[in-house]
Amino acid sequence: MNVWKMAIRNLGRNRRRTALAVLSVFIAITLVTFMDGLIAGVVDSLARNFTKNETGHVNVTTAQYQARKRFMPASAAIRDSDAVVSVIRSTPGLAGQLVQVTPRVQFAAVLSSGAQSKAVRAIGGDPAAEKSMLMLDRAILPGGSYLQEKGTALIGKKLADTLGLGVGDMLRVIAEKADYGLGFKKLRVAGIFHTGVDTFDGSTFLVSITDARDLLGLDRGASQVLVMLRDYQGADRAAAAIRARLAASGLTGLSVQSWTSLGDIASLIALTRTTFSWGEIIVALLGAFIIANVVMMVVLERKREIGILLSMGMERLRILWLFLVEGVLMGTLGSAAGVIVGAALSALLGVKGLDMTRTVSGAGMPLDNVIYPVVHPLTVVWLFVVGIAVALIVSVLPSRTAARMDPIDAIRSV
Repeated sequence: MNVWKMAIRNLGRNRRRTALAVLSVFIAITLVTFMDGLIAGVVDSLARNFTKNETGHVNVTTAQYQARKRFMPASAAIRDSDAVVSVIRSTPGLAGQLVQVTPRVQFAAVLSSGAQSKAVRAIGGDPAAEKSMLMLDRAILPGGSYLQEKGTALIGKKLADTLGLGVGDMLRVIAEKADYGLGFKKLRVAGIFHTGVDTFDGSTFLVSITDARDLLGLDRGASQVLVMLRDYQGADRAAAAIRARLAASGLTGLSVQSWTSLGDIASLIALTRTTFSWGEIIVALLGAFIIANVVMMVVLERKREIGILLSMGMERLRILWLFLVEGVLMGTLGSAAGVIVGAALSALLGVKGLDMTRTVSGAGMPLDNVIYPVVHPLTVVWLFVVGIAVALIVSVLPSRTAARMDPIDAIRSV
């Protein structure tokens, strides 16, 4: 008889036990598939927010600024950032890939209001471009507005509370200029934003790039030029193309780097993916151990049957394959159902999202308040294969035990 037909028939001999084994794999693969989608959502959130808030997918600065970036020195800024932006937009091979190319000024400043003062990180950017980058226009509290005119600023809620500021109040800004002198400017608070990330809301304020250049004496300069791509995973290739284009255009002394080489977020993402990949295999193995138990119990219950089959001339390899196929069939059923349900849950929450406001409010890293799980078809296929593979692995020992039985001892055992 065909091994597959025999295996299917044998699974029906004790349906309750078979259902238990399938259920264990189903639960494990469902959990792994859902968690994979959630982790993918967190990873995408980290990559998206880190690049928008900090570096862009490709970051262009001067070599001097890159070497001292923690101090955000205005003296090391790109002198003509508009020329750099123009060259990047004309880079061959990037047509259709560029989403945003924008200059940004980052600098350390001291804000003061009345007797209160605080050292902060200041960001000066094109208000229109920053709507798709920092997206602070979505986080402005009622009564405030986005940057609409020169001489206005947005500040975080915790920072506003510290300085005792409200919408419409005036604040004073002091910063070191590009010529090492002190720049001073008064700005009106146009709006107060609340992102839910305490480290950001308590230490950041935003002004237009025009006001930042006036304050720092930069004329057409900028600390960096941020390049956003349609696919952040293509950042390394884009950085190489931009680097070559800038050099060919005579713009030297610039540092062009992909976001993957800046900061620790890229390393954290790689570590997260590797760790969870191993975790997926471990959880799948735990779920499949019941299959090993079921197959071993079947082997022990069918010792006489196995002995008769061997004495009738059935090859030991055929006996081995018979029990392996039974284990694989249970793993296949459980894995198929698990990836379908897990992917469906991830897809559903990918639309609604998971509110993580309380979790990320004290986070020291860029994360969205709402995480959207991501379902990747290739990942679903991979997890389905993992479920089958671990079922096969845990079935090897009991199947080997059945194949190595002595026919006479097996028949006499019952």
